[in-house]
Amino acid sequence: MSDPARMMAMIERGERLESAEEMTPDYREALVHLLTMQADSELAGGYGYVSWIMKAPSVEEKHVVAQIVKDEIRHATVMYGLLADLGFDVERHVAAHDETFRMRIEADADIGTKRITADKRVNIFYYPIDTWADFIFFNFCMDRGAGHQLEDVRQCSYGPWVRAIEGIFKEEKFHIRHGEYWVKKLAEDPATHDEAQRTFEKWYVRTMNIFGRPGSAKNRLYRNYRLKLRDNDEVRQAFATEVAELCEKFGLTVPEWKPKWSELPDEAQIPG
Repeated sequence: MSDPARMMAMIERGERLESAEEMTPDYREALVHLLTMQADSELAGGYGYVSWIMKAPSVEEKHVVAQIVKDEIRHATVMYGLLADLGFDVERHVAAHDETFRMRIEADADIGTKRITADKRVNIFYYPIDTWADFIFFNFCMDRGAGHQLEDVRQCSYGPWVRAIEGIFKEEKFHIRHGEYWVKKLAEDPATHDEAQRTFEKWYVRTMNIFGRPGSAKNRLYRNYRLKLRDNDEVRQAFATEVAELCEKFGLTVPEWKPKWSELPDEAQIPG
């Protein structure tokens, strides 16, 4: 077990922790929480895409979706590997959860930040992906939101996570480009523009819910340990600004989003 003063001195010097022996219990608890949120989300994301290998509109797209599924499951494997290195019982954790769970809800439902299952996936993975447009706009919004969150990880204080995230980040960029290509295609076609607008509104609101409350106590703790670098709302606004610029080019209207802070747990949700 590390001496707290020694650990914080390392972090403040910009050094990275490399093993559990260098961590205080509080640092390890915070790290395990964040790693588990990402790992569970990656696994749930991969499972949620599987049926779209069969239902994608072309052979080429079936291949792309299969690659995305493979990437997400690989990301989960990497993240669970980091957890196992910290002494976390990965097999027991995964066996206890139904990662395939998807809610049967109204098409425009917004559950805010409610958690329904015991695992730590970001709750956007509860929503079903019922149409090709759902698949595309989930890809466009959620993968982009996750990318903005993972930017902080690239400079965080835990070395193994920093190194692991580089490969994950590159593959997420591929997913984001795929979503962007299809959003442009659907939005600019008069035959699919209205469906694109409706579907975008739904997934944009759901993605805006994932970042967490401004100034939350847990976010302050994560920043103190340099597991995050920015306030939750800074990350959300970076995402919203980028999406607004893209939508202006594509001819889509960004919907109003109103936070449901009374329903929001005192933490940010980390993506897949």
